[in-house]
Amino acid sequence: MKSFAIPLLALSLGAALSVPALAADEGKIVIAHRGASGYLPEHTLASKALAYGMGVDYLEQDLVMTKDDQLVVMHDHFLDGITDVATRFPGRARADGRYYVVDFTLAEVRSLRMTEPFQLVDGKQVPVYPARFPLWQSDFRIHTFQEEIEMIQGLNKSTGKHIGIYPEIKAPWLFRHEGKDISKAVLTVLKQYGYTSKESKIYLQSFDADELKRIDTELMPAMGMDLKLVQLMAETDWHETMVYDAKGQATPYDYDWMFKPGAMKTIASYAEGIGPWKPMVVTEPGTQGKPVITAMVKEAHAAGLKVHPYTFRQDEGQIPAYAKDFTDLLNIFLYQADVDGVFSDFPDKAVEVIKAHGK
Repeated sequence: MKSFAIPLLALSLGAALSVPALAADEGKIVIAHRGASGYLPEHTLASKALAYGMGVDYLEQDLVMTKDDQLVVMHDHFLDGITDVATRFPGRARADGRYYVVDFTLAEVRSLRMTEPFQLVDGKQVPVYPARFPLWQSDFRIHTFQEEIEMIQGLNKSTGKHIGIYPEIKAPWLFRHEGKDISKAVLTVLKQYGYTSKESKIYLQSFDADELKRIDTELMPAMGMDLKLVQLMAETDWHETMVYDAKGQATPYDYDWMFKPGAMKTIASYAEGIGPWKPMVVTEPGTQGKPVITAMVKEAHAAGLKVHPYTFRQDEGQIPAYAKDFTDLLNIFLYQADVDGVFSDFPDKAVEVIKAHGK
């Protein structure tokens, strides 16, 4: 992997600001999913600052890598669908029509405008969530992982709070295929900012089980680190993780083993938690007032794992039939299914539910 530059300011701030320690028992936690993304464009610093002010426990950072080996905070390894890259850099798409972050330098990525997620319908941009922040209003930009950590640690200092971070290493399989060790880069930044042990207020997550095992058994021991890891869970047909063969052909990673007896004990051998999709915990669509809860949470807890399902949204069409409203949905997961925390686009609502129960 090429060396990647860390600004001197980042190093000095990382050394100067204290990193909050993890309490022995956090109780139920709220993870701001891409920030307060129900209110402001996801993964913008504005969205993160708003979520911080809402009283969350953790802020999520999805991490991808640029052509010049810089870590930026974005949900996907594609730039289209959330920026003006197609207008600014026509002709830079790959054969599949997508604009890959890894094909652009940090300077190029910084020059793009960022907005709410959109889809192209008959050539017109249509927001994925119509009731959210309007497309292209105000001015939002992509930022680096270091910049976000500095903002969070700076807010911790100025407010006296102890808000944690919850980074996700996105598509490490793709970046390794491109010759970039994104996991090592992420760990390097985390260590420089003082996140080094299980007592540090951080969970490090990925959908890639093989990469999490590598982080646990190879990378962290070599760097003198021991962070809490979370295995994100997916359906195989989502193609969330791909595996390359000797000829460079990619096939989907098979997630089926994670849903078989004994899987939680296997995951517990290299991780401290799981991040399942909501229907893996409470089956959908269901009948109102009669949620059908799977055995996943009990099995995970029996193996010593935390359970942090994703993603809780109050947008139209996002409330399953078994829940009467968003508050009911959160209550079902937190206090009937007994999950340990939730990823929410509307983190203030989750904070309110937990406060109402005295946390």
